[in-house]
Amino acid sequence: MNTELFGVISIFIISIVLAIPIGKYIAKVYLGDKTIFDPIFNPIEKFIFKISGINSTEEMNWKQHLKALLSVNMIWFFLCFFVLLFQGSLFLNPDNNPSMTPDLAFNTAISFVVNCNLQHYSGETGLSYLSQMVLMFLQFVSAGVGMAAAAMIFTAMKERTTEKLGNFYNYFIKSCTRILLPLSAIVAVALLFSGTPMTFEGKDTITTLQGDSVQVSRGPAAAFIAIKHIGTNGGGFFGANSAHPLENPTYFTNAVELWAQLIVPFAMIFALGFYLKKKKLAYVIFGVMTIGFLLLVIPTVISELNGNPAIEKMGIAQATGAMEGKEVRFGPAISGFWSIATTVISTGSVNSMHDSSMPISGAMQLLAMMVNAFYGGCGVGILNFYVFIILAVFISGLMVGRIPEFLGKKIEAREVKIAAFIAILHPLLILAGTAIASYFAAHDTAMGYWFSGNAAGWLNNPGNHGFSEMLYEYTSSAANNGSGFEGLGDNNPFWNITTGIVLLLSRFIPIIGPLAIAGLLANKKYIPESAGTLKTDTTIFGVMVFAVIAIIAALSFFPALALGPLAEYFTLK
Repeated sequence: MNTELFGVISIFIISIVLAIPIGKYIAKVYLGDKTIFDPIFNPIEKFIFKISGINSTEEMNWKQHLKALLSVNMIWFFLCFFVLLFQGSLFLNPDNNPSMTPDLAFNTAISFVVNCNLQHYSGETGLSYLSQMVLMFLQFVSAGVGMAAAAMIFTAMKERTTEKLGNFYNYFIKSCTRILLPLSAIVAVALLFSGTPMTFEGKDTITTLQGDSVQVSRGPAAAFIAIKHIGTNGGGFFGANSAHPLENPTYFTNAVELWAQLIVPFAMIFALGFYLKKKKLAYVIFGVMTIGFLLLVIPTVISELNGNPAIEKMGIAQATGAMEGKEVRFGPAISGFWSIATTVISTGSVNSMHDSSMPISGAMQLLAMMVNAFYGGCGVGILNFYVFIILAVFISGLMVGRIPEFLGKKIEAREVKIAAFIAILHPLLILAGTAIASYFAAHDTAMGYWFSGNAAGWLNNPGNHGFSEMLYEYTSSAANNGSGFEGLGDNNPFWNITTGIVLLLSRFIPIIGPLAIAGLLANKKYIPESAGTLKTDTTIFGVMVFAVIAIIAALSFFPALALGPLAEYFTLK
């Protein structure tokens, strides 16, 4: 156990230590300062802008940023949708995998465009190599979009009074070429030399230790898996995701993949401090996020190490902890840590089956996505936290009788209304979707086109756990996470279409809101700091932000958690 815990702590500390210099590098990239990689990337970027006809030096206001962001995402959606719809007839399909149904193609295309990668299919049997490559492209650009949006907010926070907030395409291309691509290359090489396949050949035939001849899927997996983690995407090349022995062969690759999904969200927080020259603010933000993360991860690891009480009552020893749904080469400690890292950061990859987690672990995984403000995905983690900063500044100002200001800009009704709407939207989408699905399942409703059979048929588990499976699916969709309690039968029109709608709304509205707030604040008159200004880089303000997150985000979901994993926990006891 001590060795397992040492591995968990070491990976976490190494990620934090390396995030600081990488954050400084990211800040330089967005500021346009010189870096050691300029001779490599300057010609590449100039070529991209030349053939696309984009003027990367043209300044944009927040509305122009938003227009560009939404436009490119719409194009990518239609491109991906049609490739998935006709993949069975297209090239690079050596295993002859069939085309997707329209509802599944709709869900998958949206899911990868919005950086969620919710997979209602099994990777090795559901996609051709062409489709895998299209999805890998989306894993780069969806992460780049989130980082470009964050860069615009950085600029809005830095400038005193302006409408010009940089160029979306410049931020976007630099995010992909100078940050995501080099980091992904490093991870891909590490995976390649550890046994992860990287080939365009079809299935290979091997003879097992039992003497059976079996077909083993392979493909260009190493490159796909690298960006899936660096870009906090999470989509598995294989159906079992990072529990698959070819996707995550050893404890070393497990550590590399864990580091890969932690590094950019960590670094973006420190990049904010370097970009604004306000390191103390970045430390406060990182501290609040880290406390929230630890409050989720510690109960999870303890729960998994203690084993399953139901198995213990049967007189079965559990010296290694709760091993159902876990890989022996990893163990319960690192699997529990991964499950919270991947839900907090919105990566959504799994190295164990969350449906087999202990009830407390399941509750923590759900809560990580419900809060959706600790670290978060590439770029969008900062956007989510920014909303809570605005609310905390406003509430704090009212409580202490000071003018609600953030970085020299007065927070007024318009900004607060937008922030409140974004904060309320998240629980609304999750709880409304779960309520509808639960109603149909409880009444065993005949679904017609929407599901082949009655609604109770999509649940493999009755009672509290079945409710948790439905709650998890909508929570994962709304948090742009993509992991799942896979006891749910989700590849059908009802789940493909409803989660697809949740995916769209929960990705773009929470981007539109913070961009609008940042643009509105940037255009306001700068107010120099005075004795009446509420300081936002202090421990007290950090506590206030944490309290706002706990009250608005976490408590909204307590009744749902009580019906699902918490009820299951007390039943198990």
